[in-house]
Amino acid sequence: MPLIDHTTDVLVVGAGPVGLTAAGELRRRGVPVRVVDRLPARLPYAKAVGIQPRTLEVWDRMGLVRDVLEAAVPMRGQMVYVNGAEQGAYDLVLPPEVPYGFAALPQYETERILERFLARFGTSIERGTELVGFRQDQDGVTARLVTTSGPGGAAAPVHREEEVRCRYLVGCDGAHSVVRKGLGLGFEGGAFPDEYMLADVEVDWDLPAGYGVRAMHRGPDGAVDDVMVCIPLPGHGRYRISTTAPPALSTAGRTRDTGAGRDAVAHGLEGGPAPGLADIQKVLDRLSPQPVTASALRWSSVFRISHRIVDRYGEGRVFVAGDAAHIHPPTGAQGMNTGIQDAFNLAWKLALAVEGAAHPALLASYDAERRPVGEEVVGRTVRHAAEGVQADPEDPATLMLREAQLLVGYRGSPIVGSPDVAVDSARPRPGDRVPDCGGLTGPIATKALRLYDVLRERDHVLLLYGTGTGAPDEGFEQLARAAAESARGRLETCAVVRSADAAADAGRLPVYRDTRGEFARGFAAQAPTAFLVRPDGYLAARLHQPAPQTLAACLARVFRA
Repeated sequence: MPLIDHTTDVLVVGAGPVGLTAAGELRRRGVPVRVVDRLPARLPYAKAVGIQPRTLEVWDRMGLVRDVLEAAVPMRGQMVYVNGAEQGAYDLVLPPEVPYGFAALPQYETERILERFLARFGTSIERGTELVGFRQDQDGVTARLVTTSGPGGAAAPVHREEEVRCRYLVGCDGAHSVVRKGLGLGFEGGAFPDEYMLADVEVDWDLPAGYGVRAMHRGPDGAVDDVMVCIPLPGHGRYRISTTAPPALSTAGRTRDTGAGRDAVAHGLEGGPAPGLADIQKVLDRLSPQPVTASALRWSSVFRISHRIVDRYGEGRVFVAGDAAHIHPPTGAQGMNTGIQDAFNLAWKLALAVEGAAHPALLASYDAERRPVGEEVVGRTVRHAAEGVQADPEDPATLMLREAQLLVGYRGSPIVGSPDVAVDSARPRPGDRVPDCGGLTGPIATKALRLYDVLRERDHVLLLYGTGTGAPDEGFEQLARAAAESARGRLETCAVVRSADAAADAGRLPVYRDTRGEFARGFAAQAPTAFLVRPDGYLAARLHQPAPQTLAACLARVFRA
C-alpha cells in the first residue's frame, strides 16, 4: 500500500498505563496527540496491579483519581506465613496528612479508566498500529507506521503504511521497545534465572480482606525454597497469585518475537503453555496457610524477570518512559507506578515545548530528574527480590514512605531552586514533594478544602503565605503579576493567610485561610514566603521575603524569556 502522510505534535507509542497517562496529560493541556498500539485490543490481563499513593496524587492533579478510587480495592497490608505458620501481619499505614493509601486494580481496568479519560478530549487509541521505524532531524520526527486490519481467518489481512511527521515521539512501548532500539540506547543489566507464573483466580479462604499473602516454605537448612505471593483484586475472594513456574511450563531458551524482530530481553509474559487451574491448586496445596480451593481462573501466564535501565531517557526529540526505560523485579509494585510518574514528568514539559513557552533546556531535565529515580528503583527492587525488604535497614516509617513513592524528589535538579538565593534548610525544600494539608477555607465556601483541591487541574501555582494582620503582606499582587509574566501566562497565584487574619483580603487574588495551621506546619512557614509549585506537585522554589526579580529568575529556568 502507498504511504499516507499525516502530522501531529506528539506521537505516543504504546497504550499501556504509562502511554495513556502521558497522552491524557498532553491532551488535557490542549496538545494534539496520536496514540498507537500494535495490539488489536486491550489485553484482559491483571499484570501490574499495585497502585501507589504517589500515583494517585498524580492522577488527582490530572482530575481522574475519583474513577480509580471507585474501581480499586484498598491494600491494607500483608500477612506472612512460613511453613504454614503465621509470622505476623504488616499494616500499610501512612501519616494522616497523606491523602491516599495503597490500592490494587487489574492493569486492564487501569487502562480502561485512562482510555476513557483520554476520550474526554476527543482522542482514541489507534489499535493494530505498529511503529516500524523513525528518523529525526532538527525540526521534528518522521515515524513510519503500519496498521493491520481485515476480517481475519483465512482472509489475508490488509496492511496500511503511513508516515507521520511529529514534533516529538514518546516511546512507552514496554521492555522490548522499538523506540529504545531505534535510538540505540544502552540497556544494560541482567536476568533472573527463575521463571514465574501469574494467575488471576478466586480462592475460598477466610483470610482478612484487603491483605496480601506471602507464604513461604523453608527447608531443613532454613533457606526459602518455595514462595507464593497473592495480591487482592476487586471481587469476592479474587487474587492475583504469583509463584515459581514448574519445569513443565518452562520457556527457557525461547527468544521472544516482539513483532519487530527477535528480542533477547527476558522480561514479561512469555508465550507457550499457560498454567491451568490444576497448576495453581498444587501451589495452594503446598503453601496456603489453610485448606483452600481455587476456581474461576480468568487468566494465567508464565513470565520472566530482568533488571535493566537505559543510559539516557531520550535523545533529541525522542524519549522513552516506563518499561522502555527501566525494568526490574515486581517487588513492591514499583514498575508501573514509576513509569506513570515518568510520563507525567515528561508530559507537562513537552506541553510547554509544543507551545513554544519552554526554556530550551527544559526537556533535558526529564533525564536529569527521572533517570536517578529509575536507577534507585532498579537497585532497590533487585535487593529486595534477593534479600527481602530487610536489605535496606531503614526505620519502618521511612521504608513505608519509600515504597509509597512519597520520598521521590528532585533536589539538585537544574530547574528547581533559586539561582541567587541560598537553600533554606526548612522542609519542604526545592525538589521535594509538596505535602497536602487540610483546613483551608475561603470567603464563600462553607466546607474546608485540602491543598490538593486547590492545586487540582492547574499548571504552575504560586502560593503566597502571609502572616500579617488585616490585608496580606504588601506586594502580593505585584508578585502575582511578575510571576504570570515570567511564566507567559501559564501560572496562577493563590494567597494563604493565618486564620487569625479574619479580615484578610488579597485583592484580585484567591485567598485561603489556614484555619487549623496545617499549611504553616506542613510547609514550615513562619514568615511571608512564596512557594512555587510545579504541575507535578513538586516544589520548584521557596523564597522568603520574595522579590519579583528573584521569582522571575526561578521561572526563567522553565520558561522561555
